[in-house]
Amino acid sequence: MSSETAVLTKPRRGRPPKVERDFTDTRQELIRSGLEVITETGYLSAGIDAVIKNIAVPKGSFYHCFKSKQEFGTAVIDAYGRFFAHKLDKFLLDTQLAPLQRIAAFVLHAGQGMAKYDFRRGCLVGNLLQETPLLPETFPERLQAILLEWESRVARCLDEAKLRGELATDAPASELARQFWSGWEGAVMRAKLFRSVDPLNQFWAFFRHSITAK
Repeated sequence: MSSETAVLTKPRRGRPPKVERDFTDTRQELIRSGLEVITETGYLSAGIDAVIKNIAVPKGSFYHCFKSKQEFGTAVIDAYGRFFAHKLDKFLLDTQLAPLQRIAAFVLHAGQGMAKYDFRRGCLVGNLLQETPLLPETFPERLQAILLEWESRVARCLDEAKLRGELATDAPASELARQFWSGWEGAVMRAKLFRSVDPLNQFWAFFRHSITAK
């Protein structure tokens, strides 16, 4: 190796050269940060500054990935819908448990998750439902689609419970699933208010009794 080559290849001291962040990764990091912020504060109160502060990226990177806060909010809603559907499947498709035990396991897990974050976080969809009149006009349709997906998953689980003779009601599983989610979102809000898992457990005990008592 010549002395000239040695000089050219000698490592430079100090900070390593700055590497441009991959914008695909940045986009996913922004969405993850948005999930945290909007789950705690809702969409209307969520500032872009709070989102980028979590992951230490410049505001220019945010606008490289998203044209507006509305486009960003849409991406966050869609990501949360997929994330929560996957979580539901983890519990509701667990054939090692009876159908109603699967829902009970989901309720327990949800309470543990809220307690982990000191009840600052609830359900992102539930937060947005409270803000519906002031949200961008495209949001309600997306929220409805997500809720219908969740309802269909619970309905399938309840249908299975019917086949096993666990339910004492003739009401359609789809209607029962709708009632479950309406009550559940209210229970989550009360859990945040009282900083306790009691509202979740109380709702599930009441709902389960109402569909199994003869």
